[in-house]
Amino acid sequence: MMRAAVIGLGNIAKRHRGNLKKMFPRIEIIAMSASGRIPRENICNSDLMASNIQGVIDFNVDMAIIASPASLHSLHAIPLIEAGIPVLIEKPVATSLEDTKAIIKAQKNYKVNVGVGYCLKYLPSALFVKDFIESGRGGKIYNANIEIGQYLPDWRPNTDYKQSVSANKSLGGGVLFELSHELDYAQWLFGKLTVEHALIRNTGELDIEVEDVADLLTTTQSGCIVSLHLDFLQRQASRKCKIIFSHGVLVWDLIKNEVLWFDESGETTLFSDDLWDKNKMYLNMLSDFNSQNKSGSFSSIESSLKTIELILDIKVRFDMEHMI
Repeated sequence: MMRAAVIGLGNIAKRHRGNLKKMFPRIEIIAMSASGRIPRENICNSDLMASNIQGVIDFNVDMAIIASPASLHSLHAIPLIEAGIPVLIEKPVATSLEDTKAIIKAQKNYKVNVGVGYCLKYLPSALFVKDFIESGRGGKIYNANIEIGQYLPDWRPNTDYKQSVSANKSLGGGVLFELSHELDYAQWLFGKLTVEHALIRNTGELDIEVEDVADLLTTTQSGCIVSLHLDFLQRQASRKCKIIFSHGVLVWDLIKNEVLWFDESGETTLFSDDLWDKNKMYLNMLSDFNSQNKSGSFSSIESSLKTIELILDIKVRFDMEHMI
């Protein structure tokens, strides 16, 4: 019988447990809280509980998903990798360069399958945009504007958002780490980004200790300017990417799963499927993780290092520009 462990008991861990049961109906799932506490309540889609990583290893699991706070990822992932257990780590891979490189070192030493949970690249409209750019149909890219905004108190209903991972610095909170999907897919689409300007703010609106807004200006090696806006503040969720080509303008709405094209002829819908089940992103990612032949959407530990490096570059740039 196949066995898998899911570390963490939050919403994303719950999703992963459900998806494992959906993909492998006979699978046995070991759940573990990030702290190791044994909860009194029943944990859905779990068969056994572990109180520590060694306990998970002793269950002889075939794979593990790390869905604990990002600051704990290396603590949980490295012993599993050293035990030869394939590990899928939720994004971001870690909150420091040191922890990320330690995971990479373990992966290389023990030759274990390790992936990172940047699932947005499995969205059909994301794949369409990637193919459109690579086809050259739009011509030269001059500018791209990426935006993500959603009101943090609405993320996890019936919980105190101030106590969430997103709101706590020590757990890897703040828009840069929590909304790093945008930073990941930006480099997937446009290549390595160089940070030219960064403005990171805590507006005070949410009474939290981390940044709730970030505005970034970056450039690519081809000379394209990519601007990014990330926030925890917008009451109406927004997630879009606008790309200015020499032949027209492409507008990608990630929430609607839609791609529009604007040129001298007017507006054209290139792709639209708003009824597509977005849980398939996670299922396809999990399938890809278990496959020997990874797709172009798969996030390796090495590609995820580039996202961490970008986040740290952003923070360094902001500090440099605001030195007293």
